[in-house]
Amino acid sequence: MGFFDSDIIQQEAKQLFEDYQALIKLGNGYGKFDRDGKKLFIEQMEAMMDRYRIFMKRFELSEDFMAQMTVEQLKTQLGQFGVTPQQMFDQMHLTLERMKGELEKQP
Repeated sequence: MGFFDSDIIQQEAKQLFEDYQALIKLGNGYGKFDRDGKKLFIEQMEAMMDRYRIFMKRFELSEDFMAQMTVEQLKTQLGQFGVTPQQMFDQMHLTLERMKGELEKQP
């Protein structure tokens, strides 16, 4: 069975995508959130990034040709912006840390 033939992988990918889209949509109103709302949003984004990192690691560790092609496509797409997957995760982590720092400064 191929990597993408797995019902578990398909469901997880679908759920990850839907959760990410919902969180991004919610994040459009971030500036209007109260302090607790901002803290919760940051926590949810951190959890999302952890889920995404684990999901991508499954692709990297898989010997399935299509999984490896997906990893290479991601690297190519990010490479067009001069970024590696690790740099993408690092940048998101820095952004979330900066958001936390700004939150701590708020009364």
